[in-house]
Amino acid sequence: MTIVHLRRARTSLVLDARGPGLPRVVHWGADLGPLPDEDLPALADATVPPVVPSSFDAPTVLSLLPEASAGWSGRPGLAGHRDGRDWSTAFRLTGLDVHDEPAAPSPDGAAAGGPARLGGAPLHAPGVNKGPFLSSGRVVVRAADPGAGLSLTVEITLDPAGVLTLRHRLRNDGDGRYELRELTPVLPVPAVATELLDLTGRWCRERAPQRHPWPMGAWVREGRHGRTGHDATLLLVAGTAGFGFRHGEVWAVHTAWSGDHVTAAERRPTGESTLGGGELLAPGEVVLGPGEEYATPLLYAAHSTDGLDGLSEALHTHLRARPSHPRTPRPVTLNVWEAVYFDHDLDRLRALADAAAEVGVERFVLDDGWFRGRRHDQAGLGDWWVDGEVWPDGLQPLIDHVRGHGMQFGLWVEPEMVNPDSDLFRAHPDWVLQTPGRLPPPWRHQQVLDLANPDAYAYLLERLDAVLSEHDGIAYLKWDHNRDLTEAGHAGRPGVHAQTRAVYRLLDELRARHPGVEIESCSSGGARVDLEILRRTDRVWASDCNDALERLSIQRWTGLLLPPELIGTHIGPQRSHTTHRVHDLGFRAVTALFGHHGIEWDITAIDATERAELAAWVALHKRLRPLLHGGRVVRVDHPDPAVQAHGVVAHDRDHAVYAVSRVATSAAQVPGVVRLPGLAPARRYRVRPPAEAPEPAMLELSPPGWLAWPGDGITVTGSVLGTVGVQLPALHPEQALLLEVTVVG
Repeated sequence: MTIVHLRRARTSLVLDARGPGLPRVVHWGADLGPLPDEDLPALADATVPPVVPSSFDAPTVLSLLPEASAGWSGRPGLAGHRDGRDWSTAFRLTGLDVHDEPAAPSPDGAAAGGPARLGGAPLHAPGVNKGPFLSSGRVVVRAADPGAGLSLTVEITLDPAGVLTLRHRLRNDGDGRYELRELTPVLPVPAVATELLDLTGRWCRERAPQRHPWPMGAWVREGRHGRTGHDATLLLVAGTAGFGFRHGEVWAVHTAWSGDHVTAAERRPTGESTLGGGELLAPGEVVLGPGEEYATPLLYAAHSTDGLDGLSEALHTHLRARPSHPRTPRPVTLNVWEAVYFDHDLDRLRALADAAAEVGVERFVLDDGWFRGRRHDQAGLGDWWVDGEVWPDGLQPLIDHVRGHGMQFGLWVEPEMVNPDSDLFRAHPDWVLQTPGRLPPPWRHQQVLDLANPDAYAYLLERLDAVLSEHDGIAYLKWDHNRDLTEAGHAGRPGVHAQTRAVYRLLDELRARHPGVEIESCSSGGARVDLEILRRTDRVWASDCNDALERLSIQRWTGLLLPPELIGTHIGPQRSHTTHRVHDLGFRAVTALFGHHGIEWDITAIDATERAELAAWVALHKRLRPLLHGGRVVRVDHPDPAVQAHGVVAHDRDHAVYAVSRVATSAAQVPGVVRLPGLAPARRYRVRPPAEAPEPAMLELSPPGWLAWPGDGITVTGSVLGTVGVQLPALHPEQALLLEVTVVG
């Protein structure tokens, strides 16, 4: 028997594996420091719940998998049966391995790395205690219930950034088939967490925060879209009362799965509080034959004593350390959709490419409309051949023109979908996800190809491989997914699980064949944003809405999970395509600056003055790009809801950039001072707007412009900027001010 203490980046996890059952999480949260061996048993003993009247005769202990056999009466960790039998489990520990370093789980759920060799032999439990303090990064727990014919493996990794990942594997060791209904990893959260924050949304208004006290009972977020969903919560956060971006203690989980999923917070009258998440399975969707195994999606978990920004710092650091994370500068991208829509004319597109090169664009993406029969959104999906009527000489002339300007060429695809008005559907109507005897209701005049069908999968792989192989210079795919999976049946059974796995296999195989091609996860905008799809893609499209005012909030909350370089942020036209709201270029440009920058706009139609201003914003982004895509994201807790401020600070704290946006009118004519957090307190900094940034529209106050600021800004200490702040101009609504901060001396 043993107690395991994992420590990484101001985070501790303590597991008590001294009993015969599954280990208990004694502590997940703030770093406990290098505790002496003798203190850990005392810590574990001190946290065992008491026996209370009118309850069980022994303490009810919440283990890594909540079980009714241990007295748990909340949401089950495991639900399933074998023809009505083996519906309850009592797992017993059979082994525990501690690994020296965290091993990144592979895309199929397999884990790499070997067990730690402590004293020349692997550590196993129960019965062996090599010392309770184990400063390792990964633990594998093995357990079995021979009576139920099931065995369980739990994989826990605490990485150098302090991000915890948890996965369960269930194997059917019995003779008959076992139908799995739910297998959900959970983690305990202390009672000091009294508030919940999660995100919801819809098309063009993704990532809307909602916050409330954490009541007794379960707060359950289920996604039944067959994709991650516009309303998916990227993080489910529990925290101390009043937590904010820069203060409070918070715990958070993310369910890394691109199909139906569940994320839940539960507080029991018996005193336990948990966060967890996993796959949401339909009846009969996963049935394990003898010897077969099911692995849950990874549950990502993070803790911070420094508010939401601390969570983001841990998660961003984790993502940036992935071997697959983009290592080259993120190219400024122009996507042609809002410039030409389906009107594909080679001369017009060449002119757009010329204008793009003039303003500094580095990647040119041809959107929807290039393939056979695609003159509108009601036909052609599935027929992935270049349309010879529109492109008599193929796409290569445009690709060559784009590359002649030194830009990369990208292409839009929506491989998982098919229009009934297509040659593919007419030939293979059985290749569609459906229930026997009827098609699901149409959505955007399209249905979903059943990629668990080997023939449909092989067709798509061949077509996508051919498009990339037959053209010299396609460096990027904008991979769209424009409908939910409704009544998604495969071979007469629910098919979302098999479809999601098949999509992962398709992306993996295509990346293996074309390793230099980058892929964007776009799904009606931001409906497929999760860390499992991001194992296979290089950025996400946060929303189809390019309205800068809407984008401020969408990007702010998408950035809770993802670093800026993974979030596509484009400057749209003056009048928004989706809201018809009108904004100045400066406001649109400042909003789009903090991400994977781009343009979605017919810039051939603007005059020379506006084109020069746009080029200046692009040049500014390129100059700041190493900071924006490598620094620490900070967000300001400002008391005025009409003011939104955020920034990025270099890790050495020599350089920072902040944006202050006025999103509405305020009760006060002049908002309060704005703090600029994240800087070194004792160092002196110069604060001023970048020379490339035009002055935003401001109220006509006296003195005008920068109030009392001199022309080259002000110079003060980081302590002043972070504690007192600076008084900024009174901006008109829907205007933004950019501030660059550089160390002096």
